[in-house]
Amino acid sequence: MMIRIPNVLSAEQLRKCRHALEHADWTDGRATAGHVAARAKQNLQLPLDHPVAQQVGELILQQLSQNQTFIAAALPLRVLPPRFNRYEGGGTYGNHIDNAIFGVPGTAQRVRSDISSTLFFSEPDEYEGGELIVEDSYGSHRVKLPAGHMVIYPGSSLHRVTPVTQGTRLASFFWTQSLIREDHRRAMLWELDNSIQSLSSAATDHESISRLTGVYHNLIREWSNT
Repeated sequence: MMIRIPNVLSAEQLRKCRHALEHADWTDGRATAGHVAARAKQNLQLPLDHPVAQQVGELILQQLSQNQTFIAAALPLRVLPPRFNRYEGGGTYGNHIDNAIFGVPGTAQRVRSDISSTLFFSEPDEYEGGELIVEDSYGSHRVKLPAGHMVIYPGSSLHRVTPVTQGTRLASFFWTQSLIREDHRRAMLWELDNSIQSLSSAATDHESISRLTGVYHNLIREWSNT
């Protein structure tokens, strides 16, 4: 299930974040890649302990904690601190699948990467190339969103970033461990939740709404890993 989430950051938040990211000290992105992924990775990243990464990352997590689309689609249990990458001068990241498990920096906690997220900080017309390509059973999906918008997709997906031949592509990426491990079950709950919301808008006192809401929560109770 791939879902686009608009306006995660406001225009003012985006302006401040971009200014901080553009003036930060970036390092070779291969330093944080696994042995296989490092051969396909050509980009820059902020170190995990960089003050800008921590400051902007905290803002992203704060905004997502209030974003009903993200909460309904991801059903988050744990969200890893956001990371940041920069593509320019032909920078690219070839086909790869993200690690299944990540450690939380500074803790002994480990997080399963059920859902991958990319939040864009550059406008689409500010750079050439740089599309996020995600492969699934329905084919290839090309994603290049406006600044402040985000896409989420299964962490098990094969994906890549095409070469950035002009301009600079700034983005944040991170992973979420969901209450519901399986993507197809999250998709069913997403559709059920949207249907309940639509019915509630059209008929607030219809008795079927309470029954469907009960089904929704009982399914979460049945399928949840916690």
